[in-house]
Formats: sequence, structure tokens, C-alpha cells
Amino acid sequence: MMLLNLPADWGSRVSRYAIGTKAKIRGHHKGSHRSMRFGSSLDFSDFREYHPGDDVRHIDWNVYARTEKVYIKRFLDEQEMRIHILLDSSKSMDSKWLFAEQLAFSLGLMALSNDDRLTVSAGQKETIPFRKKGKSARKLFEHFMASMPDPENLSFAKQASFHAAKDSTVLFILSDGLEPLEDWQVFFKQAPAYAHDIRFIHITTEDERSPSYKGDLRFIDDETQQVLNVTVTEEALRAYRKQSELHTKGLESLCRTYGIAYLPLQTEEGIEQVLFQQMVRKNWIK
Repeated sequence: MMLLNLPADWGSRVSRYAIGTKAKIRGHHKGSHRSMRFGSSLDFSDFREYHPGDDVRHIDWNVYARTEKVYIKRFLDEQEMRIHILLDSSKSMDSKWLFAEQLAFSLGLMALSNDDRLTVSAGQKETIPFRKKGKSARKLFEHFMASMPDPENLSFAKQASFHAAKDSTVLFILSDGLEPLEDWQVFFKQAPAYAHDIRFIHITTEDERSPSYKGDLRFIDDETQQVLNVTVTEEALRAYRKQSELHTKGLESLCRTYGIAYLPLQTEEGIEQVLFQQMVRKNWIK
């Protein structure tokens, strides 16, 4: 059975990759990522002089025999990463939902395959997020993603809850960014309190970026159901494209202001190109 219209071997392909970050690893449990803390993994780092209270099991007696000085070995501790994926589940995401799910699923599999702690939420307090760790949780994750409800909320930037993302190493935010910039400013201002490494993935479609509509049309807002009758002319299309570009630049500028990495993605590019080329180039995955 194909999950989310992905190839049958997709899981084994993405599991060869890991999520990369320069943020300090915050997890307290063992994982497969080296932190900058020193601990008890088998990866040797260096020596330092013995101090009272140090673990005597780490004393290097060979060095003592040569120098008559007591040194202990230091090891790089391996810590888990905490990956949170926050999905925009507002109604405007309908046409981008499959792509967003494919992306969230792929990143989630990478996290679980590397024994990291994964949380996935749609930003709603009343909805229970997925929260598991390690390869053994893969089947549960597949079930969670396959049974996610279609987008139905009226707002994301205004109402999204960061509660489930607390103390994340890497926070991915997947959204079409269509809400007013004032709402996004409030949203982005909150985000850094929940993770060191925050990545905003801006998902758009060709129809949104460069609509080809002409003539007298009736538009219905997906989220508010507000009806708007308009005559679409070349001039109106030019004005729309200009406004759309300004909005995108505004999102990018807000991300820069609050130290959030920004990546614009087009659904037409396809999940393979996005993951294995764009994200690899940015060192978001490795």
C-alpha cells in the first residue's frame, strides 16, 4: 500500500538521511547525535587533569605510568535531538495538504530512524500531537499521518499553539503563509522561545503565485467563506502578483528579524527534488 502517494521504498530511502543542525543538542537521553557536552559515549575526545570528584573509571593509567600525572579521558556524549513539525491546518492549505503531509512524513521518518524524539502537531491545543521516539514508533507514525484530518481551521498564524514544541532542538513550520503579516509577526516573535533552530517552510502553488484567471469571476474565501465578485484584467493580475511578491518578501524579512531560517517551496517541484536537492544544499538534512 502506498502511503501519501509515496513510492513503496520511500521509507528506506529517507531513513538514510538525518536532520542536520548547528544548534546545541538539548535532549537528556541517549541518541545518535554528538552534543558539545562531555559524557560517557565511546567517542574519545581528549584528556584533562584529574580533579577531586571525577569518575576514577575514566583515569588513563597508561598516561599515569608514563608521566606520573593523573589524567582522565573525556568522551563526547551522544544526545537525542528533539524534532518538532508544526503543520498549518488552515483551510487555505487544502491544495497543498498532500505535499505538506509528504514533507512532514519524510522529515519525521528521518528523526525516528536516527533515534530522535519526534513531535508532530497541527498547532491546535485540543488535538493530541504525535510524540514518540525511535525506529519502533514508525508504524504508529505511519498510522498518525494516514489518519490526519483534512485542513479545516480558520486561522493558523493567529491561533497556532507552540505548547507541544517546547524545548525542541529543531522546529519545522510548514505553511502557505497566506495570513496577514501582522499575524505572522506575532507568531514569529513567539517561536524562538521554543527552539534554537527554527525553519519556516513556505509552501505555494503555481495558481497562487501566478493565476491565469480572466474575465468576471466570483471568488470564495476558503476560510471565511466571504464572496468577492471581481473582473480580472491584465492590470489586476499585475497588481496581484506585485502584492503577492511584497507579502512573500515581508514573510522572509520577518523570519530574518527573528532568526528563523526561510525556505520557499513550490508544490510543482515535487517531494524528491525538495528533499534530496534543496534541503540537502541547505544542510537541513544530510
